[in-house]
Amino acid sequence: MSLIIKVTVLFFLLFNGYFTFASDPDPLRDFCILNTDSETHSSCKNSSAATVEDFVVSGIKKSTGKFDETGLSSIPVNVNVFPGLNTLGMSLVRADFDVGGVNVPHFHPRATEVAFVLEGKIYSGFVDTQNRIFAKVIEKGEVMVFPRGLVHFQMNIGDKPATILGSFNSQNPGLQRIPVAVFGSGIKEELLEKAFGLSSKEIAKLTKRFAPHE
Repeated sequence: MSLIIKVTVLFFLLFNGYFTFASDPDPLRDFCILNTDSETHSSCKNSSAATVEDFVVSGIKKSTGKFDETGLSSIPVNVNVFPGLNTLGMSLVRADFDVGGVNVPHFHPRATEVAFVLEGKIYSGFVDTQNRIFAKVIEKGEVMVFPRGLVHFQMNIGDKPATILGSFNSQNPGLQRIPVAVFGSGIKEELLEKAFGLSSKEIAKLTKRFAPHE
């Protein structure tokens, strides 16, 4: 085999491998409802036992009404709560914002997100790898996309609660919130002091705030 052919084959394998692992794999059947029966060894529920209820979820009709300290209440709709999504390469989230509520800077390592404003006015944006910010206020009926893996954020700037419906092109997009990842993961405090130019007292306060609760 000539050198050119070898290089071509290697390039094809690497290129194909990149796209193979860049997103959820294509399904090999019409559907594969996640099997929650621990008695069986199959990852898919028997298709003959499927019903329309396997493809419907009603849990995001309304907000939970319970906001966290940032003023956010979210209801994820992934394969764990909606088995019919299994292998379909998508998931959802309903995010409700109290007045002044924020969705802190975060990112999804495995998915692009499309956010549709159901109610309210949201200051929304993301930062690219050159530290350019793309942000504006989006209102009811408007949509914004957050490219996969980029840090993004949202804040309710209206005078009443707001709601966003987010859609992901992965059944398991992943979520990493920047404040918790940096100050709540156990990174050595001396490193954080040097990285952020803060005192040991200030760093200790932040690590205590974002440390995981028992």
